[in-house]
Amino acid sequence: MSLTIKAVTTKEEMKQFICFNYELYKDSEYAVPDLYNDVRDTLDPKKNAAFEFCEAQPFIALRDDKVVGRIVAIINHKANSAWNKKSVRFGWVDFIDDKEVVEKLFEAVEDWGRERGMNEIHGPLGFTDFDPEGMLVEGFDRISTIATIYNYPYYPTHMERMGYVKDTDWVEYLLTAPQCLPERHARIARIVKEKFGLRVVKYTSHRKLAREQGVAIFSLLNEAYAHLYGYSALSERQIQQYIDAYLPLLDLRLVPLIFDKDDQLIGFGIVLPSLAKAFQKAGGYLFPLGWWHLLKALKWNKTQMSEMLLIAVKPEYQGKGAVTLIFEDIIPIHYSLGYRFSETNPELEDNTKVQSQWDYFERENHKRRRIYTKKL
Repeated sequence: MSLTIKAVTTKEEMKQFICFNYELYKDSEYAVPDLYNDVRDTLDPKKNAAFEFCEAQPFIALRDDKVVGRIVAIINHKANSAWNKKSVRFGWVDFIDDKEVVEKLFEAVEDWGRERGMNEIHGPLGFTDFDPEGMLVEGFDRISTIATIYNYPYYPTHMERMGYVKDTDWVEYLLTAPQCLPERHARIARIVKEKFGLRVVKYTSHRKLAREQGVAIFSLLNEAYAHLYGYSALSERQIQQYIDAYLPLLDLRLVPLIFDKDDQLIGFGIVLPSLAKAFQKAGGYLFPLGWWHLLKALKWNKTQMSEMLLIAVKPEYQGKGAVTLIFEDIIPIHYSLGYRFSETNPELEDNTKVQSQWDYFERENHKRRRIYTKKL
């Protein structure tokens, strides 16, 4: 049976690219499908602002006209400049358990990168940190989240067989939600508020939040995350896209903003109800009924699980206890809304500052995901 690697250039090929993931994981109770339109728009140079500083090429693997694998080659020129690299990224990678399929997919990305002067490859990564990244290497029996990748256990085996090695790992924690802030945190919160003149503000209008703080929120992310692995600062156009796409979905009761005595935003937290089950029921599509499953999860909290989507603190306040103000506000509200567990987003394994936040919570390190790399 002949195998062909094809660059995706048409709408029909893009449909094949996206739907292959749905077919591959249709029997998995742990995989959470991306929304079709989100993937399509992310890979569209006319719709994704990241193409201002990125170039990309999706590929599909075909065996006798049936899709058996997919991958995207990406060069983020902004990140390469910031980190002094010549790296091609691979992302949105899926494949059947087949040696030839995997090798040919990665050869396509490696060749594409070499042709453009790159000397190393790493991933799974997207255009920016706000795309799913990291290959699951532990936690295959746990349901994924809407912000992360699920993959079968055979994926890492193929990566290592092809000579790819670990570049870095992220870890994820499952937290048992307390009813109130642990006393140690509460004491730190009181001291920090008095010492630095900090205060927590909550918005009740999505429109007002977007207008008054939308740019400040994502600009703060650029500051707080600048030192993290491979981070690519968001452009003004990207920031506006994220404001329009995501702020209207938030439960503002779980979005505390921290301001200093000069009314400058220095930190924030964003917690969402887990949308994993809703996305599974939607099956990748908002219509005809996918929107209803998502609306129920967003508005009526039909789950005991939440996801800590984002926490960010201005660099000069990191390690000084400012984050305890976020927990002081969120924890009692979170519990009163019926949440009993919360899942953290991936955290770099050596980011001890972030991980120390969970020392006083009942927790389990239940997932690990990896970035692989290889010289070209």
